[in-house]
Amino acid sequence: MRRILLVAKRDYLAAIRSKPFLFALVIAPIMVGGSFVGIAVMKAKPDIQERRVAIVDRTGLAAQAVIESAGEKNTEGLFDKITGRQLTPRYVFETAVPDDTNPNSQRLALSDRVRRRELFAFLEIGRDALHPPKSADPEKVPESSRVDYYSNAGGIDETRGWISGPVSDGLRRVRLGQLGVDHGRFADVLRSATVQAMSLISKDEKSGSIQEAHKKSEIEGFVVPFVMVMLVVMTVLFTVGPMLGAVAEDKMQRVFEMLLASATPFELIMGKVVAAVGLSLTSSAVYLVGGLVVLQSLAMLGLAPLGLLPWFVVYVAAEVMVLCALAAALGAACASPSDAQHLAMPLFSPVLIPMFLLMPVMQQPNGGFAIALSLFPPFTPLVMMMRQAMPGGVSAWQPWVGLVGIVAWTVAVAWAAARIFRIGILMQGKTASFAELLRWAVRG
Repeated sequence: MRRILLVAKRDYLAAIRSKPFLFALVIAPIMVGGSFVGIAVMKAKPDIQERRVAIVDRTGLAAQAVIESAGEKNTEGLFDKITGRQLTPRYVFETAVPDDTNPNSQRLALSDRVRRRELFAFLEIGRDALHPPKSADPEKVPESSRVDYYSNAGGIDETRGWISGPVSDGLRRVRLGQLGVDHGRFADVLRSATVQAMSLISKDEKSGSIQEAHKKSEIEGFVVPFVMVMLVVMTVLFTVGPMLGAVAEDKMQRVFEMLLASATPFELIMGKVVAAVGLSLTSSAVYLVGGLVVLQSLAMLGLAPLGLLPWFVVYVAAEVMVLCALAAALGAACASPSDAQHLAMPLFSPVLIPMFLLMPVMQQPNGGFAIALSLFPPFTPLVMMMRQAMPGGVSAWQPWVGLVGIVAWTVAVAWAAARIFRIGILMQGKTASFAELLRWAVRG
């Protein structure tokens, strides 16, 4: 144990005094903060250039109703009520007489106008769009019953999202008119209800009084869990990232052959793992204290999930222990640092795969998929952290079951990594294959 602590102390002090670690410690919050600043700048200076949209109405009835509905929506939120500054682009519409003899020629002509930026987009309302057939699958709706939107914009087109409301509203107005509803009552009939997200009612355990619900915000439901997960990811990547190449380089320079004269391979690898855990907790403490200070200055300290900080420490320590042990083992099995870099993607798969699955987890945090994913030990630190940080949290038993899995997984990985490290660190000239790594882990 004494030798493990000596190795850990030496690696820890060498790391925190190095310029790369200090640079990474500073640059990470700057990058994250810069992204939020960029979003704020984009919101402060939105694109307000006028957008012209042409409508080809094959029903002969819907175009004017759509334009009227869009005109009403144009006035909503167009200008800031206090400063009078324009916030969103104004949409201008024109109609095009349908060419039923050669519709593709007309579509080509309008597409060319979009390419020349005379139009932003154009709509084609099918002749049966007023009374489309019932179909649960939008892909099976016939072309004559669709409203097609043609644009040169990317996949996420805010104009398409904006215009879908006036199109649906306009078609409903025509249907109401055909049913004999007075035109003056259209706005009242079509007015949407406001559905406000609220928290659950709770009871104060000390006073026994009922606590009123409060409005939920996007910050509470998305930003806080996302920031907690990104904090884990940043800490893990900056701590574990250099380990793989460093071990391979030390092996190539035969540094470990000298160290093995005074410590066993197990003591060396565990010393490096303990040092990495210390580095991760140091950087986490800096980020957490800095974040709490910022929230306090913004009077938003209530958003900080302080009750999750112990779990955060556990998850970071467990993830770093597992990945550092694997990094040391894989680095020892490589012939050169360049070979080690090829293993970076498999090494970080326990971090990368959950990141790709965060959106379905956030949409249904207590669904079967999210629960199963959070109880799978390699993914538990990230997925369980996100689920616990979301409003409503998780069942009390789930973090503890996940913790048992993490401990078992960490012990198993550390044991296997130590066996691989013991053999690989003395092997020179070739990189071990996957079959050899597996054999070393099992047989030693």
